[in-house]
Amino acid sequence: MFRVVPLDVQHDRTQFACGTPALDSYFATQVSQDIKRRVATCFVALDAGDAIAGFYTLAATSVALTDLPAANAKRLPRYPLVPAVRMGRLAVSSGHKGLGLGAALLANALQRAASADIAAYAFVVDAKDDQAARFYAHHGFISLPDAALTLFLPLASVAALVK
Repeated sequence: MFRVVPLDVQHDRTQFACGTPALDSYFATQVSQDIKRRVATCFVALDAGDAIAGFYTLAATSVALTDLPAANAKRLPRYPLVPAVRMGRLAVSSGHKGLGLGAALLANALQRAASADIAAYAFVVDAKDDQAARFYAHHGFISLPDAALTLFLPLASVAALVK
């Protein structure tokens, strides 16, 4: 029903609206600069008519070892920072909500991160609110002990699922 591809200049971003002003504004005005500056990549879900139905962004990040739950941190080398992939934004257009596209985009992003040639321990998200945090928790994400709206998923568990 949808195909996910990297955002390209030929994609029409002007019609995209998810109903969250910060996400709509970012996608309309900022995402292309982030891509050009190589601070984020953006992938879009295109519907059968090639309209943008949703998008997500990925960027490199790190998590302080001390920020992780003790059960996860004890299995890692004692480096101060752990490499990770951050999904900075995830949005589905208002006209495509309720179709499971958000979960499909999340799965696509997780698969990309887990199969990347550059090592990363975790996939990190910053939930915008409690409802978004519940969405990620439903998909197996774990809240950081001191930041309930920042959640992560060890990429080793994703890699096992992808195989």
